[in-house]
Amino acid sequence: MAGKQAKIFCSREILQVLNHLKGTRYPLRDEVMFLLSIKAGLRAKEISFLTWGMITDASGRVGSSLHLPDNSSKGKSGRTIPLNQQLKQSLINLYHSYSEEPAQDHYVIFSERGTKMIPCNISHWFKKVFKALRLEGCSSHSGRRTFVTNAAKLIIQAGGSLRDVQQLAGHTSLQMTQSYIEGDNDAKRKVIELI
Repeated sequence: MAGKQAKIFCSREILQVLNHLKGTRYPLRDEVMFLLSIKAGLRAKEISFLTWGMITDASGRVGSSLHLPDNSSKGKSGRTIPLNQQLKQSLINLYHSYSEEPAQDHYVIFSERGTKMIPCNISHWFKKVFKALRLEGCSSHSGRRTFVTNAAKLIIQAGGSLRDVQQLAGHTSLQMTQSYIEGDNDAKRKVIELI
């Protein structure tokens, strides 16, 4: 990737953002938007195109996975992502906040007018939040990089491989997935002691 990559979040910064979002005009929507980035690794475009039909099961309840078709992504990045429990609960809270059950084709992330929030506005929203919190080097891609880095660190413990992380991220190559992963100096020191 050309240029400087978006900064990844530490756990303290994630809590800082989540606490800040509790005081926004649309706290439920905003929390879901942030968690879709850090807990599902979605791009701004994917967040924009996400509909309730992609996350609800046959009975109309928020399911256990998010089903992202190719046309909602970068063309060939469609995938199924199991829902993290924190993200799932936030989606349930947002779903139940509606006065009527939302239609399957209703967008999860909405603008002030109740219409789909376009990708550039989602990117701008992230930029505005991070600027308010003085989080330097962060962008709408920071959550995605955080997701990929954390998944790469934990995938071996879960019995998986970097190929699984690649599929969760919707990358066409392992090389692209590797470019997202932030190194960890503490882990490097620990592994050297194990050799």
